[in-house]
Amino acid sequence: MNANGTLRHLLSLENLPREVITEILDRAESFLSVGTRKAKKVPVLRGRSVFNLFFENSTRTRTTFEIAAKRLSADVVNLDIATSSQSKGESLLDMIDNLVAMQADMLVVRHSHSGAAHMIAEHVPKGVHVINAGAGSHSHPTQGLLDAFTIRHFKKDFSKLKVVIIGDILHSRVARSQIHVLKALGVPEVRVVGPQTLVPESMSTMGVKVYNDVELALDGVDVVTALRLQNERMEASLVPSAQDFYQNYGLTKERLALADPEAIVMHPGPINRGVEIASEVADGGQSVILHQVTFGIAVRMAVMSLLVDS
Repeated sequence: MNANGTLRHLLSLENLPREVITEILDRAESFLSVGTRKAKKVPVLRGRSVFNLFFENSTRTRTTFEIAAKRLSADVVNLDIATSSQSKGESLLDMIDNLVAMQADMLVVRHSHSGAAHMIAEHVPKGVHVINAGAGSHSHPTQGLLDAFTIRHFKKDFSKLKVVIIGDILHSRVARSQIHVLKALGVPEVRVVGPQTLVPESMSTMGVKVYNDVELALDGVDVVTALRLQNERMEASLVPSAQDFYQNYGLTKERLALADPEAIVMHPGPINRGVEIASEVADGGQSVILHQVTFGIAVRMAVMSLLVDS
């Protein structure tokens, strides 16, 4: 936050004021209609340059950021990190200095190291904005915001909700960001559930209820988020196998029936069908997974517009 209370960068949802979160969600609501027009553009970022720096692969996040920037009329540059000077040994901050010299106005950064976006934000001059598009296992703020937007769209009121997040909580930046934003918005009960190897007891310090029994965790909830089980977790022997995980923690039609009948099902993608979620649930009437993708564009438009207004 700037000294005047405005937002210069979006690096994390931790300690982000509720009023700022609400302003982003409200702006996103106003941007939703842009996607329904024949000419899907507004002039908010006309003449501005947005650079997407994705040091990790992420088709969905990178594409929605690109669409969001273009709908705001920005000039968008997607850096191919594999063939960039970074691959030739140039330091990260030297690379950033060169992009700033090219009159970059906004840097969208996805990196495997949790502190990368923060380091860049501390380095860039005033007038350049940094958005964290996913960092290590710590933070994915725009995913948390689009999750909150999706929940608000379908459930309206946060104050009486029970939310459960299922899967690899230990390594999930999605889970942490969702927890931060839901607690800030007044959700009274957030539950996390998964194998003991993937759900640390320390999560309770974030104000959530920790479960290892998925049936108990699903009982009566209004929102279910299934997290992607990443192959590297199984390679590290944290989970015996994908089949074992699905048998014990997969979101099946039978398990979903334990939730409130009007419960919605979310997933950050990409989906591993038959691992963390059954196809009949992912494609079923309670699934809002594709809505999340659409809403993600509007939320990222809202974040960019708020930053340039600061």
